[in-house]
Amino acid sequence: MEVDAKGAIYLTTKNGTFPIALTSLNSRDGNAAQDIPKILLATTKNDTSLHWSDVSDDFLFTNYLNETHDYKNLHVSKRNNYKRSINDAVSKNITLVLENLLKNYENSQLPTHGKGYPTVVQTNILIRSMGPVSELDMDYSMDCYFRQYWRDTRLSFLGPIRSLSLSIKMLERIWRPDTYFYNGKHSYVHTITVPNKLLRISQHGDILYSMRLTIKAKCPMELRNFPMDRQSCPLILGSYAYSNQQLVYQWQNSQSVNFVPGMTLSQFDLISFPYRNFTFTRREGDFSVLQVSFNLQRHTGYFLIQVYVPCILIVVLSWVSFWIHREATSDRVGLGITTVLTLSTISLDSRTDLPKVRYATALDWFLLMSFFYCIATLLEFAGVHYFTKVGSGEIVIDDSEWEELIEEVGGDAFAARQLAVRRRSSSRSATNLNFLPTQGNCTNGGEDLPPPPEQTSVRLTMERTTQTERRVPRWRQLLYCLAGDDRYRRQRQIEAGKRGHINSVSHIDKAARILFPASFALLNLFYWMIYAFSSDDFAWSDNPMNTLSH
Repeated sequence: MEVDAKGAIYLTTKNGTFPIALTSLNSRDGNAAQDIPKILLATTKNDTSLHWSDVSDDFLFTNYLNETHDYKNLHVSKRNNYKRSINDAVSKNITLVLENLLKNYENSQLPTHGKGYPTVVQTNILIRSMGPVSELDMDYSMDCYFRQYWRDTRLSFLGPIRSLSLSIKMLERIWRPDTYFYNGKHSYVHTITVPNKLLRISQHGDILYSMRLTIKAKCPMELRNFPMDRQSCPLILGSYAYSNQQLVYQWQNSQSVNFVPGMTLSQFDLISFPYRNFTFTRREGDFSVLQVSFNLQRHTGYFLIQVYVPCILIVVLSWVSFWIHREATSDRVGLGITTVLTLSTISLDSRTDLPKVRYATALDWFLLMSFFYCIATLLEFAGVHYFTKVGSGEIVIDDSEWEELIEEVGGDAFAARQLAVRRRSSSRSATNLNFLPTQGNCTNGGEDLPPPPEQTSVRLTMERTTQTERRVPRWRQLLYCLAGDDRYRRQRQIEAGKRGHINSVSHIDKAARILFPASFALLNLFYWMIYAFSSDDFAWSDNPMNTLSH
């Protein structure tokens, strides 16, 4: 141990005044042994020794605090000076590294130029959000962090730090891969508040180049099964100018494509996202290309609520006319036209977000089927009205009778028809009088007698029966209906006028009440079995560039 003198004081007691030397004990290696001041020497002119009992405790404690504070301040000051000197040395070193890093550096040449093997660029993507996916434009958008790694030994350095995070201005002074997206339509780098780019260089020349991109890429879609379809939207990237003999792209590892936890799409479910490396042959040569395919399954809930269920209800509504009496012509026609126009509105609205493709989608087939049933309802009533509802509204006049009427009224056709109506009405009234009950006579005091029991069931018209001509086979009647035989129709009108009764419910309406709902349910069953339960598996295309413009 060595003695390091710190100062001296004088102490006056009842025995006299004595000089006192205060010291601290330090180890030879410079570390503090004990920060307790010791009174090593106290002498007087009479060589009288000073005892410990003559020194007060307050005095010793005060000197101890002063000693300790001075030592600690000296230690902290030395440590700060040491750190400051290290930081200054590192800063000078980094400055020298940056100054010497780009000396004799040619940024137009690849890192492996002249070495006989290509430069390898490893890539990974972290996707922050995805969507929207547009069927009309056949594209999709996503926001991601796009990272590239490669080694440029020309940028290796020796220094006190392992890696340097540099300004993006260095990007213009070093070589970097000319990566572009083969199916990109409109992509951009975020620049708020500064360009979102990162450049980091390690001691061995390993470079990390990261940027935040919003990519809008082309997605060729097959919409035959829309809205129960599955789409595969690719993202294809590679070098624009360097062939695979100069530059090779690779996915970094098995987790090269990742998504931010909780990311969802509004209209699709992300089933899988496989990725691969392959070689694409262009006119300029073979190029290394990376591809990732986002396999999507569409949600059908929106279309069920907005299209399918309303269409089914509208078709069912059109069948109400089968239970409306055929005498209510305006009601049945108005109901049929309303359902057709409503379906037209739904059809036009559902096609606004779809491209004008050359084929019919699954939704188109369903709308066509609904149109067919609504129009068939109108045509069914037209058949009922035209071929079976006769003798209740039209005045059938033979040619000979028409000539006689024309001569009587002096050639006025309107007056001739009015005359025919009056004559026909009077003849029907006379016919109806034959069915009236007998009135009372004088033998009963002039009072009306009740009609005989057998006459109470007689009405002004006969019981309503269908007016199907039984002497003509039904298949022939159908042919007459389809051909629109006017001669047969006039014959039916004449026969109806002679019978003088009104038609009942048509056999066609009775059959339609069963055939229309049964056939519509059967077609719906086949429709949903074909489209909902049949789905194509995703597979890699042999040449994905066939559908992408280069």
